[in-house]
Amino acid sequence: MDGPNPNIKHPIPMHTRVGFLKGLVNAPNIEIGDYTYYDDPDGPDKFAERCVLHHYPFIGDRLIIGKFCAIAEGARFIMNGANHAMSGFSTYPFNIFGHGWEQGFDPKTWSKEIRGDTVLGNDVWIGMEAVILPGVKIGHGAIVAAKSVVTHDVPPYAIVAGNAAKVVKMRFDDKTIRRLLMAAWWDWPVDKISRNLDAIRGADIARLEAAV
Repeated sequence: MDGPNPNIKHPIPMHTRVGFLKGLVNAPNIEIGDYTYYDDPDGPDKFAERCVLHHYPFIGDRLIIGKFCAIAEGARFIMNGANHAMSGFSTYPFNIFGHGWEQGFDPKTWSKEIRGDTVLGNDVWIGMEAVILPGVKIGHGAIVAAKSVVTHDVPPYAIVAGNAAKVVKMRFDDKTIRRLLMAAWWDWPVDKISRNLDAIRGADIARLEAAV
């Protein structure tokens, strides 16, 4: 038993609201790991168009999502194309409207607002209608509560909530988190994952380490 094919678009028969994103997204600036899924009653097929906003190839930023992530309906990833220059008195983007307003615009005032790639680790759960801002890094095993607005990096195995999102709880103690990150079960071959599901979805770190 090797589990479902990660390239299948709709892995649950008769339940097409859930889709493995690797088989649904082909944008060159989006990278998605095996078994990561999006759940939407309107279907997951338009994830890139509906959920990844202001993502323009000429900017060069990427959305990188790890393996085994669960993304709920209405989650939004705001990319660097949404940023405005903030070094002057006005943040209004006069230059994009042309007709002379582009003259004298210094592109450096905008490019310095670019905050890099947005990165989700493995086994991350993003709650309904959560918003992830540009350049945020979310660690392995983290949980983002519904309707949260994530403005800063999230540590591995943290639970964050609110606007702006803050750590409300760590899922495990520091020692257990270090051991989980060392085990990195998400990188195991799929047949090994299948054989050790009880250890992965259990709460006995020694049993998980024994499977390594």
